[in-house]
Amino acid sequence: MEQPIRILIVEDNVIIADDMQSMLEEIGYEIVDNVIVYEQAEEVLKTKEVDLVLIDIILASDKTGIDLGKHIRENYNIPFIFVTSNSDRATVENAKTVKPNGYLVKPFEQQDLYTSIEIALSNFIYSDEKPSASNGSSDVPMSNSVLKDSIFVKKQHLYYRIQFEEIQFIKADNVYLEVNTVDKKFLVRSPLKDYLEKLPKNKFYRAHKSYIVNVDHIDAINSKDIMINNNLIPISKEFKEFIISAMNS
Repeated sequence: MEQPIRILIVEDNVIIADDMQSMLEEIGYEIVDNVIVYEQAEEVLKTKEVDLVLIDIILASDKTGIDLGKHIRENYNIPFIFVTSNSDRATVENAKTVKPNGYLVKPFEQQDLYTSIEIALSNFIYSDEKPSASNGSSDVPMSNSVLKDSIFVKKQHLYYRIQFEEIQFIKADNVYLEVNTVDKKFLVRSPLKDYLEKLPKNKFYRAHKSYIVNVDHIDAINSKDIMINNNLIPISKEFKEFIISAMNS
């Protein structure tokens, strides 16, 4: 079963923090912790698995949310979103210096919170270099620019290296993609179009609005579908014409 996204809330207004936690848990996210100051957040990041951090810019401590954002950028490879009442030019410019993955202005609705989180997660790209984390973490995946013949897919706490040739097809399912190999399935968060750009263009094609296929694994074809490993996959008219043309060339 797919591990829910684990979120750390850093907010010094207890009422707002509790409301955020209720909203997020209702959607299906897991709240790792709900803290009010920089030092507590720092300790949680050292000791627990966190996928995303929601940070109030003004905290009940000498160090601000922007200080925490800088700490995350320097030591961890996870996205964070500033959640604040301040939208003045000076605050925004200051916030931009630590490159947050989102900026949400209070008050907000549950849908605003959900949208900000999903966009931040979707757009977040793991850096090519290992962060200089003081906690000794070494589970940051290698970049696809380093390993040209494979891609890393996260499943629970591990990143699995999948050879491109092992991927048979990819199916879009709401906010997830289902990556299918001969004997395994992995769920990733990405738009289908963006994921296609990571794959070799001479092997992987958009066969349908909801499917990417590896043409090397096509077992059979008819006017409406192709078969890959006993899975019937619908195809567009354009893809059918492309396959027929390739077969006859």
